[in-house]
Amino acid sequence: MDTLSYKTLSANKETANKVWFVVDAEGQTLGRMASKIAKVLRGKYKTNFTPHADCGDYIIIINAGKIVMTGNKMEDRRIFSHTGYPGGQKRISPAEMLAKNETSVVKHAIRGMLPKTKLGAAILKNCYIYAGAEHDQEAQKPTNLNLNDLK
Repeated sequence: MDTLSYKTLSANKETANKVWFVVDAEGQTLGRMASKIAKVLRGKYKTNFTPHADCGDYIIIINAGKIVMTGNKMEDRRIFSHTGYPGGQKRISPAEMLAKNETSVVKHAIRGMLPKTKLGAAILKNCYIYAGAEHDQEAQKPTNLNLNDLK
């Protein structure tokens, strides 16, 4: 076999072909939606996926305040955070989180499915979340992404 006839291509941030997508979160189940969005943000659906590079696409999420959770998770589940000080534990339900900021529950779910490194923080910046149906990225001409078509 001629091993010199082909090369393995490794994508980097200059050669990554990034596309803008719009996702409507109305009526979507939070965890299923977040896992598919995290895969698109990471670039795992692309043929030139490179684990150490930001080669994923941009995602605009609209209607983030209209997500659903199955069962009683909206009231029973507790989201944990810590201030860093002794006794600084905080627990809040997703319903209370939605009442404070409608985009925070979706952002928290997507952040949990990305790498816990500088790369994960950089990938999260490619996600724009809006509580309503309007967004500010019309100039990028985003295309609609149907999450039900993705595995």
